[in-house]
Amino acid sequence: MRARLLPILIVLMAAVLLALGLPLAVRVAAAEQQRVVIDRIDDTARFAALAQFVSESVEGTDERQRILQTELEAYASVYGIRAGVFYRDDRALAKAPASWAVPAEGEGREAFKEALLGRRSHDPPQVWPWQDDRVVVASPVVRDGDVVAVVVTDSPTGEMRSRTVRGWLLIGLGESVALLVALGAAFRLAGWVLLPVRILDAAAHDIAGGRMRSRVAASGGPPELRRLARSFNEMADNVEEVLEQQRAFVADASHQLRNPLAALLLRIELLALELPDGNEEIASVRMEGKRLARVLDDLLDLALAEHAAADLQLTDIAALTAERVASWRPLAEEKGVRLTLDGAPAVTGWADPIALSSALDAVIDNALKFTPAGEEVRVTAGTDGAGATVVVADRGPGLTEQELERVGDRFWRSNRHQNVQGSGLGLSISRTLLTAGGGSIGYAVHEPHGLRVTVTVPRDRPQA
Repeated sequence: MRARLLPILIVLMAAVLLALGLPLAVRVAAAEQQRVVIDRIDDTARFAALAQFVSESVEGTDERQRILQTELEAYASVYGIRAGVFYRDDRALAKAPASWAVPAEGEGREAFKEALLGRRSHDPPQVWPWQDDRVVVASPVVRDGDVVAVVVTDSPTGEMRSRTVRGWLLIGLGESVALLVALGAAFRLAGWVLLPVRILDAAAHDIAGGRMRSRVAASGGPPELRRLARSFNEMADNVEEVLEQQRAFVADASHQLRNPLAALLLRIELLALELPDGNEEIASVRMEGKRLARVLDDLLDLALAEHAAADLQLTDIAALTAERVASWRPLAEEKGVRLTLDGAPAVTGWADPIALSSALDAVIDNALKFTPAGEEVRVTAGTDGAGATVVVADRGPGLTEQELERVGDRFWRSNRHQNVQGSGLGLSISRTLLTAGGGSIGYAVHEPHGLRVTVTVPRDRPQA
C-alpha cells in the first residue's frame, strides 16, 4: 500500500511546487526585462532632451549635435547598445555605430512608428533565455509640440538572459529542496497513516496462523484507522470466544459420552454371553462400539491439541525419529512390512517433542495400514532449507490428485479405504500439533505408487 500511496502524495506535491514555481520563473524573467526596459527608457529620455535643441538647418556645424553624437558613440562603446536619433523620414541626426539604421521591419519599426505618434513605444515582447532577440525602445523628440525626431535604442539581451537563468537556477534549487522536504514529509505521513494497517495486517496473519491472542494497539494513525483497530480487536475477541466454546463443547461432549459408551459396551458384552459364540450381529455391534470409542478419544485429543500451546525445544529430530521407528517396527514385522530408517544421523530443529512424536506416530501408523505385506515403508530424516524434515514414504495404493487436496481434513477418508480401521482424525490432529509449533505437514505422490508424507519443523526458533 505504501508503494501506491507514496506516488500519489509525491505527484500532488510536485504539482503544487510546479504550479508555484512556473509563475515565479515567469515573473523573474519579466522583472529582469522590465528592469532593462526602464533603463533604456531613461537613456532615450536623456538623448531626447539633448536632441530637442539641435537645429536641423545647421546640424552639420551645431555644437549640440556634436555633443549628441559624442554621447551616442560613448554609450555604444561602453554598453554595446546601438542608439540613434532619426528624423521622421529615417534620416539620422546622430547615431552609433555609423553603419546602423532604423530597422525596416519588425519590432524596431513598430517602436519607431509608435514614437512618431508622440507616444513612448510599448514594452517589447518577452525575451526568454533560449531566445537571442534584442530589446528595442523608442522615445519621441518633441519640439514646440511636434515630434521632430525619434530616439531609438537597440540593446543586446545576453546579460539579461544570464541573470534570468541565474534566477531560475535559484528557483530550481529552492524547488528541489522543497521537494526533498516534501518527500520526507510524504514518507512520514505515509508511515503514520499506514502504521495501523501494517499492525492490523500482522495481527490478521497471526490469527490466521493460529495465534488467536494477537491484538492491535489502537493508539496511532488517523481516527478512522484507530476505530478500525478497535473493531478488529472486538472481532478477534468474539472469534476467540466462539472457538473456545467450540473446543470446550467438543472436549466436554467427547468426555461425557465416554462413560455411557463404556456402559453400553459392557452391556453388549453381557448380552453376548447369552448368545451363541460367533454371532455376527454381536461382533458387528462390538466393532462399531469400539470404533465410536476411538472417534471420541480422537475428538478429545483434537480439542486438547487445538487448545494447548506448543512447548518448543531444540530437539534432535533424527534421534526422535529413530525412537518412533523402533517402536513401530514390531507391528511392521507382524504385518510383513519392511520399516526402514534412512537419512542424516543428526538433525536438529525446534519442536515440541511430544507433539512431534504424536504426529510421527500418526503418519507411520497410516503408512503401515495401507502398505501391503512384502512392501517397504521408508522413513528419512534430513534438512530442507530452513526446516528439518522427516519423510515417510510408503508403497501403498496412494491417493489421486483430487484426494491429495482433501487429505488431512477432519473425518475425511478416501472412498477406496473405508474398510480400513480409523476415524479420519489422526492426520488432522498431527497438522494441528505441528502448526502450533511453526511446523507443517505435506502430502505428495510417491512414484511409482504410494504416498509420501513430509513432516517439517523449523531449524531456527520461531518468533513468538
